[in-house]
Amino acid sequence: MGLSFNPADYDQELATKRQRLIDLLAPFQAPEPQVFSSPKEHFRLRAEFRLWYQDGQAHYAMFEPGDKHKAVLIEQLPIASRRINELMGPLLAACKTEPLLGRKLFQIEFLTTLSGEALVSLCYHRPIDESWDAPAQALAEQLDIMLIGRSRGRKRVLHRDHVLEELQVAGRTWRYQQAEGGFTQPNGHVNQHMLSWALDAAGENSDDLLELYCGNGNFTLPLSTRFRKVMATELSKSSVKSAIANLEMNQVENVTLIRLASEEVTEALTGVREFRRLQGIDLGDYNFGTVFVDPPRAGLDPATLELVRGYQRILYISCNPQTLADNLTALHSTHQVTRCALFDQFPYTHHMESGVLLERRD
Repeated sequence: MGLSFNPADYDQELATKRQRLIDLLAPFQAPEPQVFSSPKEHFRLRAEFRLWYQDGQAHYAMFEPGDKHKAVLIEQLPIASRRINELMGPLLAACKTEPLLGRKLFQIEFLTTLSGEALVSLCYHRPIDESWDAPAQALAEQLDIMLIGRSRGRKRVLHRDHVLEELQVAGRTWRYQQAEGGFTQPNGHVNQHMLSWALDAAGENSDDLLELYCGNGNFTLPLSTRFRKVMATELSKSSVKSAIANLEMNQVENVTLIRLASEEVTEALTGVREFRRLQGIDLGDYNFGTVFVDPPRAGLDPATLELVRGYQRILYISCNPQTLADNLTALHSTHQVTRCALFDQFPYTHHMESGVLLERRD
């Protein structure tokens, strides 16, 4: 997003996104989308800043899209969470005062939560060792944060390398381990809306759910309450690690997590290949009636499209409405869009998250 924005423009910008989604879904006779807005300020739980040095003094800096050489110096970032804004000044002041913290520091990354936790990563253009720990520990205690130091090939973790988030979905609190460097939804308030919508769209089911691209289990946890069993798949090792921790932390016992890519899942379920990672899992024990997908921006590949076409219902969360429309074109002959929603994860940008429920035509 650009560095300038005006909260007074938010409602009109959201209305423009809504109309864009309606236009994209019009060829599929989709119903009116539900629209879930974002807070107009302090909605982003993650932020990453380069440090820019002028007259020997470090400043937070960001860059306009497409221009990596002209820095925009900032002291506060109103789109970032209040916790990030509270930490920016004291953190930079401490790094200016303490040479072991500030020398050759080039980037600062913040990860915060709705539950109030904050993890800060300090990135260096020099090796760091145990001499960094004592001043870093003092700073972490002073600011009530978790702190990580990073340099090439080195990572120093003082407490833990993740935050613990709490999300409210349909009257229940779900706890999530969100790892530094791992993917998490940046807009926690809108994420809660997404989870609630997906839960409502899924309804109550006596059969099973297949989930592709499950990440850290963001959707897996609440959706597990609406199905007999869930098979969730994810390729990223770090995401699988977090997902396993999240299932255990929330005492979810009806989910089987498998580290496979979506293409490999297709091959396994269609009998094309056998995978050692599926040893001990009887795919015949599952009665999948619904498939849930939250793919990357490229959307579903042709093989996965053919796989999901075989299910009665497809619950699809998309971060790219254009590839969603392309995928719906391929699925339109067999499935009808019966629900859709717009989730404004990224205010003041053209990006938008959307969701559709597709049900097989009679």
